[in-house]
Amino acid sequence: MNTEIEKKESKGFFNPRKMRFFLAIFIAGLIGYFIGVTKIDFQLKNFQPHVAFSSKEPPPSVTQSDFSKFWSILNLLEEKYYDKSAFDQQKILDGAISGMVDSLDDPYTLYLPPQQNDDFKQGLAGQFEGIGAELALKDKQIYVVKPLGGSPAQKAGIRIGDAIVKVDGESTAGWNVFKAVQVIRGEKGTSVTLTVLHKDDSELTDIKITRDTIEINSLTTEVKTINQFDQIDKMGVLDANKNNKIVYFKLTQFGDKTNDEWLKAINEVDMKIKSDSSIKGVVLDLRNNPGGYLGDAVYIASEFIENGNAVLQEDRNGKTNEFSVSGKGLLTDVPVVVLINKGSASASEIVSGALRDHKRAKLVGETSFGKGTIQEAAELGQGSGIHVTIAKWLTPNGTWVGNGKTGSGLKPDLEVKPDEQRPDHDIQLEKAIEELLK
Repeated sequence: MNTEIEKKESKGFFNPRKMRFFLAIFIAGLIGYFIGVTKIDFQLKNFQPHVAFSSKEPPPSVTQSDFSKFWSILNLLEEKYYDKSAFDQQKILDGAISGMVDSLDDPYTLYLPPQQNDDFKQGLAGQFEGIGAELALKDKQIYVVKPLGGSPAQKAGIRIGDAIVKVDGESTAGWNVFKAVQVIRGEKGTSVTLTVLHKDDSELTDIKITRDTIEINSLTTEVKTINQFDQIDKMGVLDANKNNKIVYFKLTQFGDKTNDEWLKAINEVDMKIKSDSSIKGVVLDLRNNPGGYLGDAVYIASEFIENGNAVLQEDRNGKTNEFSVSGKGLLTDVPVVVLINKGSASASEIVSGALRDHKRAKLVGETSFGKGTIQEAAELGQGSGIHVTIAKWLTPNGTWVGNGKTGSGLKPDLEVKPDEQRPDHDIQLEKAIEELLK
């Protein structure tokens, strides 16, 4: 490889605190991005660039003559453009760099000017000032993946699948997710008006939203009793299992706090499972989880897999590197079912693919997003940064889910569509529990 990988620890497991690689998640054209920014005083501990660029010399393959047209146009604009106030050298430079990176036609390789770079790094922190919604870019349209529970967006009437047509009267045509984030985010107490088209509506709706501080945990853990699911009775499993229980993990991202939250939860869950024979297994819910740190994906997979690889990495030269599990998992012999959908991407797909390939879990729900590449993040100085796709990742059995443009994703073992007539009825979770109890 052309990049140095952190050395493995004693049992082949990458230390997630030192991991330099990212699965690029909250980026233009991918699944979701929380609207807002973290507090200014937050220190991002996990974002440590693998390499800092300081060279001012062109690469050997580039000659000065290659840039003669660039300098000529820059000089022409500076000398001739009628509005001198519009000539911003830094803005022009950022645009030129973005154009160079965009020419690769890879939605995950991108240049981030200072504000966008800061938004990305802080986006994994779990505390935001904004409206509280996940956005995506689909068919060149910004739309809402989901409003967060209890968020200003949800309270104001934003719904899953809403197309955001305007923001404060400005059309979103041609915007990417970062642009939408930059315009919609803002300080607590300020307001923004979104013009949206609700699913199945024919008329636009203006929704005014007052921004607030939003706290987000990566992990929610709950012990659920089977008899609380009234629909399971119709599946023929309630009578025999009505007093039994399952452990439900809802993992929303692989971010800065994920491993700490998981470590705390898993120790408590382990004690409950060992002391309560009525707990029959685990449902790991990765629906609408857009991914995050590669090290975190290996960390979580290691909880369920006793030995072997969590994921394979194939670099530009065709060399394959193995990311092994730690062998210290507490749930390696506990029955597991994993929930996925089209919002499950990158790190979520790594965990799902690893558990299925090792025959530790069945996948229930819908086909995942299909994002099978790995990005390296680097700081460029003066607050800007870059994410570069450096490799493909494959499941332990060698399956590639794709790059998000033509990716096939992971197909579930049991396909279950959501209940569109009853959004509050989680039929996918019920089917997952049924599979767990078989």
